[in-house]
Amino acid sequence: MQKRIAFVVGMIFTLTIFAACQGGKPSPAASASCDLGGGKTIKTAYSSPRMKGRKIYGDLVPFGEVWRTGANEATTFVSSGDVVVGGKTVPAGNYTLFTVPTADKWTLIINKKTGEWGIPYKYESDELARVDMKASKLPSPVENFTISYEKSGNGCAMHIDWENTRASVDISAK
Repeated sequence: MQKRIAFVVGMIFTLTIFAACQGGKPSPAASASCDLGGGKTIKTAYSSPRMKGRKIYGDLVPFGEVWRTGANEATTFVSSGDVVVGGKTVPAGNYTLFTVPTADKWTLIINKKTGEWGIPYKYESDELARVDMKASKLPSPVENFTISYEKSGNGCAMHIDWENTRASVDISAK
């Protein structure tokens, strides 16, 4: 009888762990893309954490420190052609994005190293570029961390929205 009880308890534990691993991630995967024309596209994949009543910038995400820009694995940025990000040329390829938020401006880091977890940041030698981003206040709080693209002129503006902040940078085809 004790063996049966141990078996049932073990199965329940195993099934619970399996179910937890299958979905319901607190920071689910998300993506965004923009068509720059001429067959060139940019795509970003990231994990989207939730605010959950927390103070984000200046607290959970410290000002002046490199942040993985989302949760879990480092955020990816893939360009099918050469692009210009905030005035800096980025060759076609796969990259990771990090940011350094401050109260009034952000810095976007485009890194050549891919596949890393995100933090601690130890990839300075692999940086392709650091680009200034404009920071502005949003009219209402954003619960889910979001990266989006908006058509703008001959390219797209990348927006990073969370809590009460939007950080933006212009991207165009080269």
